Order: sequence, then structure tokens, then C-alpha cells
Amino acid sequence: MPLDLVTYRLYNQRLSHNKLDHPADVVTWLGAVHAQDFLGAKWALGLRTNGLSETDIDRAFADGSILRTHLLRPTWHFVTPADIRWILALTAPRVRAALAYMDRQLELDKTIFEKSNAVLTKTLRDGKQLSRVELGSALQKSGINTDELRLGHLMIHAELDGVICSGARRDKQYTYALLEERVPPASALEHEEALAELSKRYFTSHGPATLQDFVWWSGLSAADAKHGLEMIKSQLEHEDLDHETYWFTGLGKNEGADTKAYLLPNYDEFTVGYTDRSAIFDAAHSGKLDSRGSVLAQHSIVLEGQIVGTWKRTLKKDSVTVDATLFTALKKSQQPAITEAAEGYGIFLGLPVMLKFREPE
Repeated sequence: MPLDLVTYRLYNQRLSHNKLDHPADVVTWLGAVHAQDFLGAKWALGLRTNGLSETDIDRAFADGSILRTHLLRPTWHFVTPADIRWILALTAPRVRAALAYMDRQLELDKTIFEKSNAVLTKTLRDGKQLSRVELGSALQKSGINTDELRLGHLMIHAELDGVICSGARRDKQYTYALLEERVPPASALEHEEALAELSKRYFTSHGPATLQDFVWWSGLSAADAKHGLEMIKSQLEHEDLDHETYWFTGLGKNEGADTKAYLLPNYDEFTVGYTDRSAIFDAAHSGKLDSRGSVLAQHSIVLEGQIVGTWKRTLKKDSVTVDATLFTALKKSQQPAITEAAEGYGIFLGLPVMLKFREPE
């Protein structure tokens, strides 16, 4: 796979150039940001902004300028208030379908979801922001069983139905709020308009990417994803590589190869946004990952566009230690780039950083 594929992605994802000024700008640009790991997702936003700190990201989340909810694939994503309603309308049916089997196993149905939504609405009305435990208690008092996985599914369906979304954190607790009270009214998008908009956001920010990449990222059906691409492909460029067609904008086309290092969080859009990751990760190193064996679940060290190792952080009151485990030995000329990346992470946290290299066995 040619290097410019990786270089364009680093550029278009705002990792290497043209960083943005506000967390919401990043989320808008990318369409939605995988946020299964909240701490990692905050760093994903920090990497794409001009010197913002973790405190700045926390502030944006607290004031609701970025939200966290289930949409696209059935997992958490950051999304903006301006986009949450139309993206949910577009993608929620597919997420519900993905949940349907487990819903049946848990004996959850439309009647229960409607009753749960009514209880949540009553409990959260007038600006209340409550934790999952508190809402679970309210559901139990109303005669709704929340044992085992049922509470999680009830909450996800309330998100998909546009009843609730994230509230501000209370200390370290996550809270929920009513979407209608947390998010200002916005004009609805028709299905075709929404499909074209999500397609444009994806290929502009994640390209070069294939149709299959978009199917995976969006959670849409192959037919809908193809139709979305058809509607906007006149605005894109494309190139055929290894029997695949990659779609992208011309943004960054003349940029040279990227020599920087990036300490990417788990599930960063640079890794999670594509089905084929062979352009950035040599599968020969899979055995050097943890027991999950998935590069998506790792904090990845990217150097010159390639994943060259993994990293872990250890937080103390007055410092952070970054343990970098490399797949292969680095040249001495390459180590400063990783040191600089680690220092950037320390600046983001507002803590001095200690970097430890673990050479490959």
C-alpha cells in the first residue's frame, strides 16, 4: 500500500496538519468520534486540537457542546448537539437491529421500552442529571426489571429513541439528561439529505477510504452506504489500489510523508475508522498485543504512519508515566519523535511525563 494513503489519512483526520480550535470542531469534522473509552476519546480530541488540555475537553463535555451517546455502531460516540438528532434518525434503526437478539433473550420489547422511556422522562424532567444507578432505581420502583444486562439495554434504547443523552459528569460519575432539554431544537434532515451529509463527512475526514470502510464505520446497510457515496462522489477524488477504489478529497494531496510520532488512544479514528488496517499495521506483530489480540483495543504508537508499538499510562498525583513497548528496535534518530509525542500527552494532562522504552524481546 503506498505511503501517501497513510499520509492523506493523517492529514485529513487533522492529526498532522490543520488542527482545530474546539473539541466540537473535531467531532463535527469527523462526523462522530468513537468514545467507548472516555479517557482515550478525550485524548483523541486533544490530538486534533491546537493545544487544548484535558480540562478543556472536560469543560466542553460538561457544558454539552459535545455529547456522548450510542449511535452508528452499537457503542459510545461523541457527537455534537447540532448533529445528534439527524444522525440518530439515520443510524438508530440499524443499531436497534443489532441489539434485537439480545433484547429477546432479556425479554425486552416495545411495550417495556415505551414504559421505560416514560419513567426516564418523568425522572429527568426540569433539568435533572442523574446517574445510571439512580435511574435504575427509578425504573425498579416503577416495576421495570433492571437485573443483569437489562438496565444497559433500556438505557441504550432510550438514547436511540432520542429520549436521553449524556449529562455533565458528577465527580467521576457519568450522568444522563433529557435530550430535548440538553440539546437546542434543530431542523430535521430528510433521509436522503442525512445520508449524503454523513457520507460527505466520512470521506472528507477519513479518506482515502473504501465503500466497505464506510459501511463498517457508519453501521449503515451496504445499499444505503453505496447510495450515500453515489450522491456525493462528484465532490471527491478516487484512486484504484490493489483492486479497491479509495475515495477522498484533495486536502493534503501535496504534503510529504509524515515523520512524526503519535501516541494514539485505543479506538482512535485513525485505526477504528477502516476495515482494512494493513496500511498501518503489520499483522506479523499481532502476537505482541495483549490477550484481546486486537489493534483497536490498544493504545498505539504510530511513527512515520505505521503502528510500531503500544503504550500504557500510569497516573500519579503529580506525574504520568508512559510505558512504550516497541515491536522492533528503533533507530536512535527515531526516538526523539516518540519522546516529543509523550511530552505532548503530558502537556495535555497538565502533568510532567516520564517515558520508559521497553525494547522488543
